[in-house]
Amino acid sequence: MNFERRTSSFKTGLLVATGLAFLACSPAALAQATKSNLNGLKLSNDQPIQIESDALEIREQEKTALFSGNVKVVQGTTTLQSGNMTVHYRGEGTSVTNGNADIEKIDVTDKVFLSSGTQQATADKGTFNLDAQVFVLEGDRVVLSEGQNVFVGCKLTVQMNSGEAKLDSCGGRVQIQLDPKSQKKN
Repeated sequence: MNFERRTSSFKTGLLVATGLAFLACSPAALAQATKSNLNGLKLSNDQPIQIESDALEIREQEKTALFSGNVKVVQGTTTLQSGNMTVHYRGEGTSVTNGNADIEKIDVTDKVFLSSGTQQATADKGTFNLDAQVFVLEGDRVVLSEGQNVFVGCKLTVQMNSGEAKLDSCGGRVQIQLDPKSQKKN
């Protein structure tokens, strides 16, 4: 898979992971557990992706591309911002500049912010493992929000293949604030 498509999968997966983590389940179910299934979780490769940063350093020997300073990734209506983003790839003769990199993992650090429509997530850092299809957001305070609904923990783990998401408290307690007005009426 080429760099653009794999990065696109990362971006879309990130949106879905944070956005659907609290939309796919009823508010009552989320209030009782920090683990839920996200039915319908799918990755999409159909939209172009744009990456901007203050600097880009490609280290062919190490098979990494380092985007640093005001990193901004945009795909459709989704925006990811962070201080730094490192793309780890593998394979002989592959290169990010040729678009044929086999991406293994993407790390984002330094004030991670994700926004899509009314959905937002913030964390200190995040990792997307493309092989395992697992995305993890971590920090002293990981915050997921949609309108007035807010979820706070310190580690969000999303299994992209199954759609299972888990928000950990890391020693304290997971905090959830739900607005009853946001619940969909049937």
